[in-house]
Parts: sequence; structure tokens; C-alpha cells
Amino acid sequence: MVAPLNFDIEPEVFTIDLGLDGVFKMQRIASASFVVPGGSGSLSVFWILGYGGGIFVPCADSTNNVNTYGGGRYLFDTIKGADLGSDERAMVFDFNYAYHPSCTYNPRWTCPLAPPENRLDFPITAGEMLSDI
Repeated sequence: MVAPLNFDIEPEVFTIDLGLDGVFKMQRIASASFVVPGGSGSLSVFWILGYGGGIFVPCADSTNNVNTYGGGRYLFDTIKGADLGSDERAMVFDFNYAYHPSCTYNPRWTCPLAPPENRLDFPITAGEMLSDI
């Protein structure tokens, strides 16, 4: 689906301690609203400050700790090539491509996870599941 971007948001910077990997910073740049069969919601869209830069959309939903990693999944991450398309007004959200962060696979890795505003209260039953690992 194509999710329209709303830029009338507070551009807050989030700083996440990644332990031995240092500090990860991301800035909220927009929000995107969507409707899927399980519900409707909005996710904040972030710009990664430093590292490789790029757009980042971490998300969590009610499948976490059941069928998916407890900390959520990533929906959009231009650093890792998970970019299905965007322009200055909208971006493609395809939950079939939601994938687990690296920390799912090894506890020595610390990953940036979805902030509270990107935690959906309904299930997203598409994308990578723990049974896929």
C-alpha cells in the first residue's frame, strides 16, 4: 500500500544506547497512516542520524512475543536495502517484507527497537515470523 506522509510532526531526536556498538540516533521526520485487514494505524518515520543515514521505520504489533520477535520488526530501512519506494509525499508500506532485527538471532547484538509510538495494538500477520528462522 502507498502510505501518505504527514510532515506536521514534532521532529524529536531519539538516542538509543546500543551497548558496545555505541549510540544510535534517529530523528522523527514524518508519520504515515495506513489501513490493513487487521486494523488501521500510524507509524512514525525516522531519519537515521550518522551511520549510513536513511529512512527507518521500526514497528511492533500484537504478534510480538508470540509469532514474532518480542522487540518488533523493521518495516523500512534504507541502510539494509529494505526500501520499496518513496517520494516526498508517500512511501510504500508492505508488511510482507517486515523482518526481524539482528538481535533476534544473537543476544550479543543490541538493536534499535520500535519506540512506543510505533507499537500497534493489533496483529500484523505478514512478514517474517519466528517459525521462518
